[in-house]
Amino acid sequence: MMKPKAINLKKGILPLILVLGLGLFFATGLNELLSFETLAAHYGEIKAFIAENVLVAYLIFFVIYVIAVAFSLPIALLLTLSGGALLGLFAGVIIVFGATVGAAIVFIAARSILSDLLSAKAGPFLKKLEAGFSQNAFQYLLALRLLPVAPFWVVNIVPALLGMRLLPFIGATFIGIMPGTFVYVFVATGFDHILQAGKTPDLSTLSDIKIIGPLLALGALALMPSALRIIKGRTTNKEAQ
Repeated sequence: MMKPKAINLKKGILPLILVLGLGLFFATGLNELLSFETLAAHYGEIKAFIAENVLVAYLIFFVIYVIAVAFSLPIALLLTLSGGALLGLFAGVIIVFGATVGAAIVFIAARSILSDLLSAKAGPFLKKLEAGFSQNAFQYLLALRLLPVAPFWVVNIVPALLGMRLLPFIGATFIGIMPGTFVYVFVATGFDHILQAGKTPDLSTLSDIKIIGPLLALGALALMPSALRIIKGRTTNKEAQ
């Protein structure tokens, strides 16, 4: 009789750590400390450290990005743009791997003891996405990674709640976040001189149609086969009636 409880306790450790980590992030005020203003104030020091410790800086940035995604911290955009400014285009490689690892951790946690709670938190998204995942989970997740139609943390947990396997999840995530990541990193490489001067960059350029347009087109293209299958299925059902 003790084994099921022990198993449940083990399954609950990872979700508990992630929830506590997110709570501590806000309780300690890190959400207010981590900003472009703070980055600009210490940009020269950080840049000097990176110049002297390149490999260590890469490793630190990777670990920070994994933690940020795993704990669903609302600083992914800040980290992505900061990485582009500080580390250049190679930051994109680190971000893709770091975000994929972090997303996989959330995915595994979502399949554990807190799956019911996370399912409720996901809300209406779960019902809207269920049809698409039932047709082709990999392709649908790939489209969702390309299209910013849902929060990143939601797209980390919904596939797990709908029975998607881990390896296809990792593959679709890794491929799907590449285009957007490298676009934002490329834009951020131009922020270097702005931050070096102690100023904060203008983020309005990120909403320019020239930047988001190609990403939306890629997402729509990836989503099209699943959408056509759903439409065809509904048409077949109506004809059968």
